[in-house]
Amino acid sequence: MTTPTDTTTGSEATTKAAAARLASRRMGRVSSAEKDAALHRIADSLLAEQTKIIDVNAGDVQRGRERGLTDSFLDRMLLTPERIASMAADVRAVAALPDPLGRIEEMTTRPNGLQIGRVRVALGVIGAVYESRPNVTVGIAALCLKSGNGVVLRSGSDAHASSAVLAEIIARAAEAAGLPVGIVQFIDSTDRAEVGAMLRAHESIDLMIPRGGADLIRRVRDEATMPVVTGGIGVCHTYIDTAADLEMARSIVVNAKTRRVSICNALDTVLVHASVAADLLPELSRALGEHGVTLHTDARAGSLCSGASTVPVTAEDYDREWLSYDCSVRIVDSFEAALDHIDEHGSGHSEAIVTGDYAAARRFLQEVDAAAVYVNASTQFTDGGEFGLGVEFGISTQKMHARGPMGLRELTSYKWIVMGDGQTRP
Repeated sequence: MTTPTDTTTGSEATTKAAAARLASRRMGRVSSAEKDAALHRIADSLLAEQTKIIDVNAGDVQRGRERGLTDSFLDRMLLTPERIASMAADVRAVAALPDPLGRIEEMTTRPNGLQIGRVRVALGVIGAVYESRPNVTVGIAALCLKSGNGVVLRSGSDAHASSAVLAEIIARAAEAAGLPVGIVQFIDSTDRAEVGAMLRAHESIDLMIPRGGADLIRRVRDEATMPVVTGGIGVCHTYIDTAADLEMARSIVVNAKTRRVSICNALDTVLVHASVAADLLPELSRALGEHGVTLHTDARAGSLCSGASTVPVTAEDYDREWLSYDCSVRIVDSFEAALDHIDEHGSGHSEAIVTGDYAAARRFLQEVDAAAVYVNASTQFTDGGEFGLGVEFGISTQKMHARGPMGLRELTSYKWIVMGDGQTRP
C-alpha cells in the first residue's frame, strides 16, 4: 500500500521514494515463484474490480471532454472491459517470462584459475513519470515487480484518478501476495513540484523513465539527478521503394497510419519513389481517405492524391508526430533522398521500407539509424508485447543503456562475480 506523506521529512515524492528503496532491499529474498504468484493475483484483482476501475475512468474521460481534449487524447485515456482484460493478460504474460535475475553470463576461467563472470541484478528503484494513458500504470508495475525493482509512479493529471485506482489495486494485491510492503508507490499529489522532487531523489531512485510528450521528456532529461532513459517521441516513416509490391505497400501504409493513430509507432510520413508514385498514390489516397486521413502533400504528391482530403505540406509538418488522422506525403527521386529525409526528420523510433529489392532492404537496415527498422511490415509492431517482451516500460530512442521497447532485461544491471581457490595478486 502506498505510504502517507510525511510532511516532516519533505515532499510526498521524497518520502515515497525512500519507502520504495527500503522495500526494494527486501526484494532480494523474494523467489521467482512468489513474484509470479503476485503478478497473477494482480491480474485477478484487475478483473475482479473492473466495475470500480471503469467508473473512476469515466470521470477522468468526462473531465477531459469538458476541457476540450482531442478524441485521440481521450482514446488514450479510455479504459473498457476489453482493455482491462488486455492489461490483465499482459500481467500474466510478464509472469510467464523467464526471471532475468540471478542469470550468470559470460563466465570465463582466467589463466590463474579465477572464474570471473557477471550475474543479473535488479536496478533497485525505478521512477516513472507518464501522461494520459492509465494502462501504463499496470505494465510498468508488472515489469518492475518481475525484475525485482521497487517503483514510484507519477501519473499526469488528465488520467490521474484512473491511474491512482489501478496503482492502489496493484499495491494491495502485491502485498497480499507477500511482496514487501511499499514496493509499489504512487504519488497522489498532482502538484508539478512533486515531479521536481522525484527528479532530485537520486538517493532513492536509481533510474528515471518518462513517458509522454516532448515537454515532459525534456524536463526529466534536463532536471534529473539520476540516470534517465528517454524516448517515445516517434516521427515514423514508411518509404515505398521503386521495387515495392504496391498492394503490399498500400496495406502496410494504411495499417501503420490508421490501426491506432494515438500511439508513438503510428506512421507520420510516407515517402514514395517517383517511379511508382503515379501507380500507387491514387489508390493509396482513396484507402486512407476512407479512414478520414488528411494528407499533407508536396506539390507532386498533391496532384496524384485525389481520393483524400489534402493540404499543402509545410516544412514543420515533416517534423510532426501527428498522433491524429493526418499524414505527410512526399515524393522522392531516389533511395538516397529517402534516407536523407529520414536522417533529417526522423526521431530514431521506427522506420520502414517496402521493397522487393534485397540490396535495397539490406542498405535500409544497415544505414537507417533508429531503434526499430522494418522491411515490408508496419511500424505499428514496435511494441514490447509484439517483440516477445510481455509488455514494455517504454520505447527508448537513445542508445545507452537501452534501445527500443524496454522489457525485463532493460530494468536490470549486473555485478561481477569472482570465484577463486586462494589466488593472490603478485
